[in-house]
Amino acid sequence: MKGEKIMDQINSIINTVNAFAWGPPMLGILGVTGVLLTLGLVFMPWRKVGYGFRLLFAKDDSADGADGEVKPFNALMTALSATVGTGNIAGVATAIALGGPGAIFYMWLIALFGMATKYAEAVCAVTYREVDQEGKYVGGPMYYLRNGVGKFAPELGKSLGLLFAIFGAIAAFGIGNAVQVNSMATVLENSFSVPTFITGIIVAGLAGVVIIGGIQRIGEVAGKLVPTMIVLYVGAALIVILLNITEVPAAIGLIFKHAFTPAAATGGFAGAAVAAAVRFGVARGVFSNESGLGSAAIAHAAAKTNNPVRQGIIAMLGTFIDTLIVCTMTALVIITSGAWLMEVDGGGLTGAVLTSTAFDLSIPGGQYIVTIALAIFAFTTILGWSYYGERCWQYLFSEKSVLVYRVLWILAALAFANFKVDLVWNLADTLNGLMAVPNLVGLLLLSPMVFQVTREYFDKEANKSST
Repeated sequence: MKGEKIMDQINSIINTVNAFAWGPPMLGILGVTGVLLTLGLVFMPWRKVGYGFRLLFAKDDSADGADGEVKPFNALMTALSATVGTGNIAGVATAIALGGPGAIFYMWLIALFGMATKYAEAVCAVTYREVDQEGKYVGGPMYYLRNGVGKFAPELGKSLGLLFAIFGAIAAFGIGNAVQVNSMATVLENSFSVPTFITGIIVAGLAGVVIIGGIQRIGEVAGKLVPTMIVLYVGAALIVILLNITEVPAAIGLIFKHAFTPAAATGGFAGAAVAAAVRFGVARGVFSNESGLGSAAIAHAAAKTNNPVRQGIIAMLGTFIDTLIVCTMTALVIITSGAWLMEVDGGGLTGAVLTSTAFDLSIPGGQYIVTIALAIFAFTTILGWSYYGERCWQYLFSEKSVLVYRVLWILAALAFANFKVDLVWNLADTLNGLMAVPNLVGLLLLSPMVFQVTREYFDKEANKSST
């Protein structure tokens, strides 16, 4: 009993901190930062989406012999491997269940402004990255805080970088390992009767093979697995949407209507005020695409490029793909199927169960599509976050200690598959949110540099086009 009381007290403290880490103040700061960066960039992220996709698939002659570890495309896929996951499947469903269809509007809104944040993160990451003792390129918020902010405020830059690394190294074990492998083990056991310990062994083994190979192998695997799964998942969602095509205009109408007016209780849906739509839409949007948290910048810092702006433009596509494409597909499946209104045991559906039910209502065996997608997305998230945590660990300790972190990561995947650790999940969620604090301070302080190099890049591109 005494142990339970202590755990309850710890959880209470964590929940209090969480109210800030993912509450209105923090979400507001994330939104304001995105707006300021978007205005400072003169809406470049919105205007250059098409240009970004052309860059993604075009050969960059200037990158031949460029510094870095992985191809720019694989850097984006590594970043996407960590973002496209439970947030796109369970997170969207939770936003609709708690905030109504209008929550999707605010997911879109935070993503549009989040593109500028993600762009700035990658520009700073490539600009201020370093070469470690093994000759590998490393970077991310901890480095651009120390090396960028540190140029004019050494102690502030050093302190902010240290805070980010501590938050990131610990949060990775929860948000990128425990939550993912446990979700995977649960859905595979429920849908295919696979024992959780078997899932743990397989995930630990496969993750170990990839992770031991470092960022190059993670990038190669992500470069093949992530786009394939996104295409398959979005393809399946499109089939459901086409089967319910007559409901699409009404679904889009509900999204815009309930973004500004309360959604009344109907069926299993308990109803939601506009404030709930804003809160859950913004929170789930940020949780899904991670714009502002700084994590994706760690992957983009390893890209083979000599041009921070080019990588920044490619990086912002991650937010566009994650939220404006994948999350939108999930939302339309849920709303057009009517699953969000279903009543089960006196209440409504939420989370992955809601998404799974929505697919199953339109496609026989649709729940298996969600199960497989969730399992593979969770696995790629484990790979992506292993690299993020590893780089934070290396920043705190040394290159020689990275193998220790990798072994701990693999053992954690094996253990967390077999039991739920709510405390770890809550703590990781808190630290994940707190990662944004030093990162956003750094982005705002370094924004003049971001605006300047962006102007110089596009002025140069304009001159090349005119000659």
